[in-house]
Amino acid sequence: METLKIQCIPDKMGRLAPVPQYATPGSCAMDLRAFLLEPMTLQPMERAAIPTGIAIQLPALHAGLVLARSGLATRQGLTLANGVGLIDTDYRGEILCSVVNLSSSPITVRDGDRIAQLMVVPVVQAEPMPCETLDPTERGAGGFGSTGRN
Repeated sequence: METLKIQCIPDKMGRLAPVPQYATPGSCAMDLRAFLLEPMTLQPMERAAIPTGIAIQLPALHAGLVLARSGLATRQGLTLANGVGLIDTDYRGEILCSVVNLSSSPITVRDGDRIAQLMVVPVVQAEPMPCETLDPTERGAGGFGSTGRN
């Protein structure tokens, strides 16, 4: 098992954010929580960067993926504005979750609300190799929808 160093950053009141946790023993990602001094209301289609109060030190050749919480996105319409957030190994700043309200109603985010998930994954840094041609495949250059619906 890899170690993930987590620094809890104090807010203006001196409070520390809770350390993220896995919800169950089978969870693949840990919950990220809003770290707010006061509730934040997002109007329909409004975006905001919500602080988590934590910074991390990823193991070498690992990345942090910030993912939407499926229930929050499906039931309330609050999801990530950037689809998936990527945290590079050398980033040491606070994790901010860029969220968007895709619902037709205002959504209020409160301190401690679970707003996203953090997954730590290994990374392969491939060496770019320019070439004239690529090896052929059955699919070839077929793009969106080229493999059919079923």
